[in-house]
Amino acid sequence: MHTALAELIRLVSSGCLAEQEILRIADEAAQAYADADAFLANNPDINYDDSFPIPLGEWVVVGSLPDTVLFQADFYEELFQQILNSFGPDVNFVLKAKQLAKTEPLKALNRIQVQLNALYPEKGGYVLVDFSEPLDDELQAVLVYTCDLERVMALAVELGIYAAPAYETLRAEQAEG
Repeated sequence: MHTALAELIRLVSSGCLAEQEILRIADEAAQAYADADAFLANNPDINYDDSFPIPLGEWVVVGSLPDTVLFQADFYEELFQQILNSFGPDVNFVLKAKQLAKTEPLKALNRIQVQLNALYPEKGGYVLVDFSEPLDDELQAVLVYTCDLERVMALAVELGIYAAPAYETLRAEQAEG
């Protein structure tokens, strides 16, 4: 499990986390998955209880990802602003967060995804991926290189962590709706 966790964290962090940090998070999450009671006893400062909709190990992963990797917001405008901030001023985005303010969710996601596809062409761009169960916000996502998407999805299934390409998922939900 530790190896799969480390690979998943490495892929969703897209180079934003040092290898030592990736291994530390994977180690803690593996311990939490293996024996939640012992992990909680050894880490009394952890604010987790059985009412959370995700297992403790997944909670450790999600809670350990920095805000340059895990984006959480209630609106797509906020989510995209966090993505912009994570890249810093050196990366030029055509789309601006304020352009998403009054846009319906599917159109907003499409615009975000089109912008992300244009970044880092060597890796095929990025895909915005819904990640885990949002606890405090409506939206919770990570960026994954397009070339890594298939592997991320396989690891997520193996580990039991929800992950799905945000735009395709919302489009399919609205088509069914």
